[in-house]
This record gives sequence, C-alpha cells and structure tokens, in this order.
Amino acid sequence: MRSARSAPTLVIAGAVAIGLLAGCGSTEPDTTEADPQQPAVVDEPVTLSVVSLIPGSEQAAFDAFDERVAQFEDMYPNITIEAVEYEWRATTFAAQLAGGTLPDVYEIPLTDAKTLIENGQLADIDEEFAALPYSGDFNPTLIEAGMGEDGRVYAIPAKSIYGVALHYNRAMFEAAGLDPDDPPTTWDEVRDYAKRIKDATGQAGFATMAANNTGGWQLTAATYSRGGRVQQANEDGTYTATLDNDGTREHLEFLKALRWEDDSILADTTLDWSTINQAFAAGQTAMYTSGSDVFTALVETNGMTGDDYGLTAIPTEGADSGVLVGGTLAAVNIKADEATQAAAVKWIDFFYLSKLLDEEQAIADSQVRFEAGQPVGTPVLPIFSRDQYELSLEWVADFVNVPLDQMTGYTAVMFDQPVVGEPSRSTQETYGALDIMIQSVLSDSSADIDALIEQGNDQVQALLDAS
Repeated sequence: MRSARSAPTLVIAGAVAIGLLAGCGSTEPDTTEADPQQPAVVDEPVTLSVVSLIPGSEQAAFDAFDERVAQFEDMYPNITIEAVEYEWRATTFAAQLAGGTLPDVYEIPLTDAKTLIENGQLADIDEEFAALPYSGDFNPTLIEAGMGEDGRVYAIPAKSIYGVALHYNRAMFEAAGLDPDDPPTTWDEVRDYAKRIKDATGQAGFATMAANNTGGWQLTAATYSRGGRVQQANEDGTYTATLDNDGTREHLEFLKALRWEDDSILADTTLDWSTINQAFAAGQTAMYTSGSDVFTALVETNGMTGDDYGLTAIPTEGADSGVLVGGTLAAVNIKADEATQAAAVKWIDFFYLSKLLDEEQAIADSQVRFEAGQPVGTPVLPIFSRDQYELSLEWVADFVNVPLDQMTGYTAVMFDQPVVGEPSRSTQETYGALDIMIQSVLSDSSADIDALIEQGNDQVQALLDAS
C-alpha cells in the first residue's frame, strides 16, 4: 500500500513564530548539495505515519502528494508511508498530543516548540538532524526555535516561512471600479476599498479571522503593522502585557467602523484560518490578511484558481511598524522508536527540505505539482538564505504557475519589510484573549474598546505571570 489516508486528526492554523528574520537575506548562500541518502540507513521495515493535507482538499492535491510518497518509497523500499489528513486547532492540539493520536511526523507552529520541548513531548532527533549534509546551513533563528536548552534539536524548520500579507479578489476590485493592479497601501484605503466593494457587489469588502486563536493572531499582525506590540520581554526575564497601545486600539476601532458604520465587513465571529479561506475562495469577501503562502492552500483545499487572486503587502504605518512572520516546524512523535525516528528524518529531508537545496529534487517535486495543477512558486521567506531561495526558484522556473504578476505588491517588498516575530510567551493563550476582543467589536455595536483592552491586558498579564 502506497499511501492510505486515515481520518482527519488536526487543523493547521496559520499562526507560527520565529523571532526576527532580519538576517534571512544576508546569510551566505548554501553550497551543499542535499543528499537524501545521508541520514543513518534504516535496515528494518518501517511503517511511518506522516501528515498529508487538510481534510477536504482537492483530489488533485492528494494525487500530487501520493506521487511524492511513491517516489520516496522507491528511494527507501523498506519504509512504507501512511498518510494522515491533518488539520490543527490550538484548542484541540494538546488533547491530541496527550492522547497519542498524532502521526509519527507532524507539524507544529514555531511558537509552540519550546514549550513542547520543555514538557518532554517531542522526540530528540538531534543525531539524525546532525547527519543531514545541510544541517549547518539553516537560518540560525529558525533552528534555535526547535532546539532545547540542552542544545539538541527536537524539531526541524519545514514547509514555509511567511510574512502576513493582504490577499484580495481582483474581480471584485474591478466590479467596484478599483484598479486591481493598484491595491491599497494604507488601512484607510483598505476601509475605503471595502466600502466601495460592498456598495458595488453586495459582498463584504473585508473579513477577519475571529476564532480558535486565529483572530488574536491577526489582531497581533495588525497591531504590529500599526506600530504596536502585545507583549514585552524585560531584562529580568519576566514579560509584560502591552495590549494598551495605539496599534491594537486603532485596529479594533477600524474593525468596529467597518462593521457598524460601513457594513462592509463579513460579520462572522466564527471565522478561523480554514473557514476564512473558504469564504474568500467563494467570493464572500474581497480582502483579508493571512500568511503570504496561503495561495497554495486556497488551491489545494478550496479549488481556487489564480485568475482573480491578488497579493499585496499588509499596510505598515508608524515608526515601529513591522510585519508579523511565522512558519512551521516538523516534529517527531515522542513514542517513535529509533528506526521510526530515523525514517522520520528521511521523510522530513525528502518531502520538505531537499527540494530547497537539490536541483534534481526541486524539479521532481515541482513537476509532480505542476502536472497535478497545484501551485509552484508561491512567495515565501527563506528557510536557508535568500540566495539559496532564489536559486531554487531558478531551478523550477519552467514549472512556476502561480500568478506572480498579480503578487508584485508583496514580492517587490518582501525582503525589505521590517519583520517581527510572534509573541514568545503564552502565544496561543494570548491569541485566545485577543479573539474575544475581535468577537466583541463585531457582535456588539456598543462594545467599549478601552474596557476590552484593559480586560484583555489583565488576562494576558496573568498568563505571562503564570508561565
């Protein structure tokens, strides 16, 4: 059996943390050819369960995944892959982890790795990681995110690193008399465009995530973009909640105005990463913010094409404004035996990383995705260096099929934007507290923003004090 998909287990929310990536474009280019045969040889037969795609993804996306599984199994005939459809919600992940129902290889936000390591919930894969020929070539900040206080590696940067950006529907722009090649660059323009789109089309001009910690993730991103921060690290090792800042207040006022003055926002307080993607793909909203890499998920899971899709930078306003960056680590189940751990790192190498460093693997992966009609070339930030990232794109130039000319509002500035990592303490709990603030302004026309901020700040401070 090549790749039997099991029942859904988790939901990947887009919220992940990496600290500052200021050096992502300045590290030395990688000169090591990835060799997926390098990690320790697994002699005995192993059945390895790995995450695949979000439940309900398009069949073409599953077909492309299964083809890569077949290529891996041809390379390692003693390893059989068992693929598990995977969607992660912060509110259920802990129970899945404690219940032992996670696959052997699963994905976690960068924000969560340190806590999981401290709790002894991730397998120590340091020896297998060290055997990778490119183990020393990662962006140091990213590797540190998956490293314990003992200096050993428990999780490996994988998948994509993103900056939060603004996604928009070009057809809805045109219907409102707006130029889709001239997307908004300020939050005032976003409000103006949203109102004009609602008036012209009857559909929401803007939407925001509001549930399952993703609302807090995007309120944090908007706070950063307006020059604020939600927590501060102190010299004595403690942390202070800083929700009482102009950036958070301005964005809550912005959302409240869209809801109760303009009626131009999708007033759904249950939206999270998955459901807002559905709404956007269905034309229920013209704009929303999320990771720059979300186009891949829109195609894989929601069947969207690139015809009407646009990507631009999130507005940044103020001296301290910045772009929230995040990403994903691949981790190995703590219950995996030595042979399974070795097989797991082989899979992480093959599926996630070798295509970034080895021309043959880059072409093999891109050709499979291209032939299945899946995105190749969605803009992301580098796991290694900017030079290596750009080289990898040169390798697969013939297969790049995403509408890059409709993404220039982001790609023209993606390496120049100041970037800010996600809150480093009580991240998911902080996001949960901010969810409540967004839900309140969307559901209550008389919501007191100052009171919400005071209450949220007290709640987050209690979380930080207890962490």
